Amino acid sequence: MYEYISGRVSLITPTYVILDNHGMGYQLHCSLNTFSKIVHGQEITLYTHFVVREDAQLLYGFIDRDEREMFRLLISVSGVGPNTARMILSSLSTPELTNTIINGNVSGLKQVKGIGLKTAERIIVDLRDKIGKATGEINIFAGSNNTKREEALSALIMLGFSKNTAEKALDKVLAGSSDEPIEVIIKQTLKLL
Repeated sequence: MYEYISGRVSLITPTYVILDNHGMGYQLHCSLNTFSKIVHGQEITLYTHFVVREDAQLLYGFIDRDEREMFRLLISVSGVGPNTARMILSSLSTPELTNTIINGNVSGLKQVKGIGLKTAERIIVDLRDKIGKATGEINIFAGSNNTKREEALSALIMLGFSKNTAEKALDKVLAGSSDEPIEVIIKQTLKLL
């Protein structure tokens, strides 16, 4: 519903921040990682996730899209709610959590307060396959220094293709001609998939 909110930081605590946006104060719950990158009085943009519960409507704010995407993946796991996901993201940075999940490091997740063995295992099992797709989605915003191959691969992963399958098809297309515009490369690769 809300993609992001920009404004001046009028209050900051380790668990939430108040952003003043044209006279409206938005309370956004945040992780310690986001908190550590915010300065009182600074103009910032926080990417948001809106949670509607029976007893509350809450906004969660994230310093970047990567952290928000990881939050969304975490709350998709049965038994992991927004507060638990925020606790995990407060204990581990997004890259650390990604490595923990990909490597199946149950003990690394169990060190987070409130995460037991079964929850840690469930997070790893449920998210290990999704992490590759999320990483591809995040990398599509990486900027203009990407090669055509990297940009095309990110787009294909975002479309739902597995990284390995997309890489094989993309390599076949690029072996023929890599001088084509990125749109043509993606269309040719889609024909092979």
